[in-house]
Amino acid sequence: MSNLRPSLNSVTSSSQQTAFTKDSRNVMEMLVVEEVEKQIKSLPVKTAYYIKASEVVAYALNRLPCLYATTRRGWQRQWHHGKTELYQKITTAVRQGIIAVQRDPLRVNDPLNFTADHAALDALEKLKILLQRQDLSWDNLSDVVEQTLLNESKGRTTWHKSGSSERDTFNWEKHQQ
Repeated sequence: MSNLRPSLNSVTSSSQQTAFTKDSRNVMEMLVVEEVEKQIKSLPVKTAYYIKASEVVAYALNRLPCLYATTRRGWQRQWHHGKTELYQKITTAVRQGIIAVQRDPLRVNDPLNFTADHAALDALEKLKILLQRQDLSWDNLSDVVEQTLLNESKGRTTWHKSGSSERDTFNWEKHQQ
């Protein structure tokens, strides 16, 4: 009989991966994006129009070392290292990326679609407005919603739908069972 539950190692690995991606950043990504923007701006408008910056960024990042940081001091060190010692490599990788992307303008590609990520961020922004909590994040969402529901159950309304009038709001007190 097979065990369908995930192993402890896979659960630990998954939670470690989530913590890592949440608590660290690759400084090289920002340095490359900055350089791509700079180089694309210096191109003729007609040429720049046909270049997808995301493709150039991916091309360059795949040819450069990662510079991960988990602290502000680490970020500053990696930023300085990238800006000074790796500047020429970054510039060259971006230039090669622009050439590679231009080389075959008729190629068919199937770009990644991050619509779900954008939808989630949009939903979080709408909840910030609805709950009147600019500090709302994915980390504290359940706590904020729980507190809002508890306040509401005690008759302390702490939120409102923007653009709604008092008569558009459900009155819990009138409809108690």
